[in-house]
Amino acid sequence: MSAELLLNVTPSETRVAMIEDGILQEIHIERDAKRGIVGNIYKGKVSRILPGMQAAFIDIGLDKAAFLHASDIVPHTECVAENEKQQFQVRDISELVRQGQDIVVQVVKDPLGTKGARLTTDITLPSRYLVFMPGASHVGVSQRIESEKERERLKDIVSHYCDELGGFIIRTAAESADEKELSQDAAFLKRLWSKVLERRSRYKTRTKLYGEPGLSQRILRDFVGADLTKVLVDSRLEYENLKDFTSEYVPELFDKLALYEGDKPIFDMYDIENEIQRSLDRKVNLKSGGYLIIDQTEAMTTIDINTGAFVGRRNLEDTIFNTNIEATQAIARQLRLRNLGGIIIIDFIDMSSDEHRQRVLASLEMALASDRVKTNVNGFTQLGLVEMTRKRTRESIEHVLCSICPACEGRGYVKTVETVCFEILREITRVNRAYDSDKFVVYASPAVAETLQGDESHALAELEVFIGKQVRIQTEPLYVQEQFDVVMM
Repeated sequence: MSAELLLNVTPSETRVAMIEDGILQEIHIERDAKRGIVGNIYKGKVSRILPGMQAAFIDIGLDKAAFLHASDIVPHTECVAENEKQQFQVRDISELVRQGQDIVVQVVKDPLGTKGARLTTDITLPSRYLVFMPGASHVGVSQRIESEKERERLKDIVSHYCDELGGFIIRTAAESADEKELSQDAAFLKRLWSKVLERRSRYKTRTKLYGEPGLSQRILRDFVGADLTKVLVDSRLEYENLKDFTSEYVPELFDKLALYEGDKPIFDMYDIENEIQRSLDRKVNLKSGGYLIIDQTEAMTTIDINTGAFVGRRNLEDTIFNTNIEATQAIARQLRLRNLGGIIIIDFIDMSSDEHRQRVLASLEMALASDRVKTNVNGFTQLGLVEMTRKRTRESIEHVLCSICPACEGRGYVKTVETVCFEILREITRVNRAYDSDKFVVYASPAVAETLQGDESHALAELEVFIGKQVRIQTEPLYVQEQFDVVMM
């Protein structure tokens, strides 16, 4: 499977598209004004302790206080007393931190919606081959390195780099790396951590001590193990920056990096702009004629499968089974493309055959195998729904590109014109009883104003007779359908 990365870079926004066999699979967007903070290290202050939740709120200088759970506090941080280092099973948050205390934390989840950032005191710093763990003394090896001989070789090399500063985790990309490359990585990470420690002692609280690199560099660092054929960048300045970055940290991608100088925009090469627009739709059409309905809510994402126009050529059971199988491929792609995370409930079309259900589950798990984000499929529930989870580390594409509709305020629907007309008539009656006025003027949207003067004109006339006062209708072109004002004259 061939894969390409396309980088569209402007002064205020960076977009990265991952293409597999000519099809968009992932889209990453970072705007300078709303840049993610996962991986950043802060010197914060404990602003509030919640014993009932075994958590604390930490002020790290953002608009919302960040959240630190007791399980995310590790014993090698300065916030834990010496006796607790010996007895780490103590998990009472009140014994681990105190209000007003300074604490060094790292962001593991960006703020999502109304929730603040999620923190940990288990600081880690990643590089090309290694992940540095300050305060630790051991060496871990990625489980994806399967050769026991290679695991032992790497562990033997890296163990020499462990000292009082910390230990390391050996990443998958380190497989076959030589001692010089590993040594350079370890030295770089130690220098980086030394700078963090220096800033910690020098800076006041509520200060960022370390910031993760920009999207372009993070993507190349994270995709280094993927089978990339080329990386195209449409900005000469970013291209030069990435040449320096790849030559130092990911030399195997250096020759695959190229400057895009085509006449048309880089994202037009694979119809990416239209794909992004389609990723915001609730409905996803399947080639067979069936379709998915995807609804993203605060608590979970639901996916409903329908046969639609697909009637099949044999019998109903085969039609349902084939639609569900096709849907598994589409679901896996949409989860990656939209970056949907958290709890996901899938309502496959009901199947009477246990064999068909197991084959659909196997097809879903196989389709999810190429997802770089961790997923877990729990199987069918008693209600015939499939429960699964996908790790959530950043905002979905919908949350990045969209905001709540001002007309419906997130409900997904608006009141009918007739409903708004009747609300206006009731409001006139209420105001007339409460206040003394000579006449009323109603300001309403074009559709509502037209209906009050047309189909509902008889109801308006009856109201005027009932209250004994004139009601004038004024069209306000900028009003949304539910918006209106009743003014006394």
